[in-house]
Amino acid sequence: MKTYITLDYELFFGESGSVEQSIVNPTERLLSILDKYNAKAVFFVDVGYLIRMNDLADNEPKLKEDEKKVKEQIKNLVNEGHDIQLHIHSHWEDAIYQDGCWRFPMKHYRLHSYSEQECQSIIKKYKSFLESIIGDEVFAFRAGGWCIQPFLKLKKAFIDTGIKIDSTVFKGGRNTHGVHYYNFKNAPDLPEWSFSDDPCKVDSGGEFKEIPISNYRVSPIFFWKLLYFKKFGGKKHRQLGDGHALSNGIFQKLRLLFKRTNTVVSIDGFKASYLGKAFKIYSNSNIEGNFVIIGHPKAFSNYSLDKLDSFLSKNQEIIEVKTFRS
Repeated sequence: MKTYITLDYELFFGESGSVEQSIVNPTERLLSILDKYNAKAVFFVDVGYLIRMNDLADNEPKLKEDEKKVKEQIKNLVNEGHDIQLHIHSHWEDAIYQDGCWRFPMKHYRLHSYSEQECQSIIKKYKSFLESIIGDEVFAFRAGGWCIQPFLKLKKAFIDTGIKIDSTVFKGGRNTHGVHYYNFKNAPDLPEWSFSDDPCKVDSGGEFKEIPISNYRVSPIFFWKLLYFKKFGGKKHRQLGDGHALSNGIFQKLRLLFKRTNTVVSIDGFKASYLGKAFKIYSNSNIEGNFVIIGHPKAFSNYSLDKLDSFLSKNQEIIEVKTFRS
């Protein structure tokens, strides 16, 4: 089965955390595992962060240092054969760096908060900036916070910039409250598909391909366990990043804690406990399909990295770890 290990390479958006602890160090920990199995990953780089650092670096010595570290790591990833693609959190457009910390007005958390013309400008600018770092074409996209809908507002920018692949959708995913809005309830149950105007609707003649993130259905008990281990799990379950995530909102939290929901197959924290089980489900249903894992270096823990190592070790004879570029 083709397996894609995809990472959202970014800071936190509640309390941002540091470059060293939330991006660079956990990424190096991940690479030490991937190297054991000669596995390559897809890194969706949050380009808005890089651009904002670049804008302010001349007047902020710490940002100049951070920018250098991040760019060096990205270039090393390219040299080692990993795949670098585009990730956009548009609230970086008006992020403020103050007293050594990033502050994020949430007015532009969704790219869709901008006009269609502004969306096109942002996508073109971010894609061009990332390509200038890696020295290669960028052709795949993942929306920040899964906020890809409505896609028609982004379509022209995708066409104009040559973006051919999206990997945002996960079957059954939904958050219809506040700035986090997305609704993948009607996404097809397929390993990949072509689309034109809606990433959740198959169009065999569509210009784009959706490679969805793999998912599984969980009871509320799963999220109660996740909360328990995060609070009482000790060093093994403590996230490696030193920041804090943006809150999901009270309605989404209640939905997760009291209803059965679909969630992504992930390397983050306690979610990594389901890697093996989810892979078995996908293998049994379609050995020729895709198994797309998502992760965030900032949200790794010692526990989750051990689970990834174990997963790759046990299944190395039957999985083919791929990147979109390969």
